[in-house]
Amino acid sequence: MVVSMLVGILSDTHNDSIIAREAVRLFDGFGVEHLIHCGDVGGEAVFDEFVGHSLTFVWGNTDFPLGGLFAYLESVGITPPRDIPTTVVLGGKKFAVFHGHESKFESSIVGLEVDVICHGHTHVARDDVVHRKRIINPGALHRARRKTVAVFDTETNDLKILDVETGKPVHG
Repeated sequence: MVVSMLVGILSDTHNDSIIAREAVRLFDGFGVEHLIHCGDVGGEAVFDEFVGHSLTFVWGNTDFPLGGLFAYLESVGITPPRDIPTTVVLGGKKFAVFHGHESKFESSIVGLEVDVICHGHTHVARDDVVHRKRIINPGALHRARRKTVAVFDTETNDLKILDVETGKPVHG
């Protein structure tokens, strides 16, 4: 059974806590109930922006999670990922979260029994269906001409790619 839930998807913050804060404010304005960060998070400053929000995330190729970061995450109630992909059920839909740099990322899509696959890494927004799975890349919040995030409605399957600076949907 699908329950209506808005999921905010972001990626590639690369330790820019200011743009992460803007993205979280945008998500809050839409009534997003859960955040998915698709990797290349950065460090504590970015994680600070997610405190108090329901969060699923993965490490990216520029993340170097060392002992101190794990202790920090535990202290603020954020659970680090144990597996790649990390999976979570939200609004009755099963999500798999990758960064997108993993060597078997593209080939693993076929065998996954999930509804939605979220990834980052390319810094380019994507919304495709592959092997009956929705593939979403929200774009990037660092080193991107347009800084974008995505809002996904689990009930209607509606996806909005949003420009963080304007708060408006991106077209083309």
